[in-house]
Amino acid sequence: MLDSIAVARHLAARGDVDGRRCVIRGGSAGGFTTLSALVFHDAFAAGTSYFGVAALEEFVHQTHKFESRYLDGLLGPWPEAADVYRDRSPAAHADHISAPVLLLQGLEDAIVPPAQAEAFVAALDRERLPYAYVTFPGEQHGFRQTSTVTAALEAELAFYGAVLGFRPADDLPPLEIHNAGATER
Repeated sequence: MLDSIAVARHLAARGDVDGRRCVIRGGSAGGFTTLSALVFHDAFAAGTSYFGVAALEEFVHQTHKFESRYLDGLLGPWPEAADVYRDRSPAAHADHISAPVLLLQGLEDAIVPPAQAEAFVAALDRERLPYAYVTFPGEQHGFRQTSTVTAALEAELAFYGAVLGFRPADDLPPLEIHNAGATER
């Protein structure tokens, strides 16, 4: 996450991008990076998480067996490193989010189950923070259906247009942004 922030700040300092309008996006672990960057730092104006890990402790218990020990080498073995898992979980600190977030989630995802996104959404609702949440029936971890890929990209463009204040050139399906009138942090 810190490398993403460093790149964004470097590009802004060089004048290559508008640092006030940089966004971050990613899927799975990249979705975790997105959520972490928005929760623990204020370098981005918005972000999109494609089926991203939001709660590390829950990931250990909710994911399928093959992925269940994935974090041991990154954070420490579970449950001995439980405090590290909680400290680094975006969902545990969603009240600190610095920018609006779009969450895109396949409802059949066994690797990062919808409960991950739903826990993050619940935290955002409790704190009245701006977000959009779009789910895709029949999709797993990584969108494969052409219609889903198209819908996800259209939702992402509509989201950025709404939160960054521009009108996309194409007519896009409406996207509900919850807590859109919430005070910016």
